[in-house]
Amino acid sequence: MINIGAYMDLDGFDRSILRCLQQSTRFTSEQIAEKVGLSATACQRRIKRLRDTGAIVREVAILSPDAVENRLTLLVQIVVKRGRSDVIDAFKRDMMTYAEVQQCYYVTGAFDFILIVTARDIVEYEHFTRRAFFDNPAIHEFNTTVVMEQVKVGLEYPL
Repeated sequence: MINIGAYMDLDGFDRSILRCLQQSTRFTSEQIAEKVGLSATACQRRIKRLRDTGAIVREVAILSPDAVENRLTLLVQIVVKRGRSDVIDAFKRDMMTYAEVQQCYYVTGAFDFILIVTARDIVEYEHFTRRAFFDNPAIHEFNTTVVMEQVKVGLEYPL
């Protein structure tokens, strides 16, 4: 689960560094320093602080779905059985265990959760639904929308 800490007071240099790192974590401290107008040492200190304070949660490689043969993206809307917070908490824990679940949002409105799920094909997704949804007594209903085209996929926050 993502730990959301206290609001961090970021100055202009921090925001510029984060903008660079959102584009690519392969930039060297020297390259970032040149872009933001600081020394490489100052950038290294700031990046370390941003990591230590949790402003930078993780640094990962973003893979092409085609390269790993996960060509199907699905949006799944979940309604869980009402009544107890332990059911909600158990569902959250369950979703953390499935590699197919790329993102899981606890939401307001007609559904309780919205998931972004990836699968190689519809057969693999059907196997996933049996394990994750049909065998889960906490789920009242789920609806699936198949993504036809990824028009925009972003992980960058505007700074």
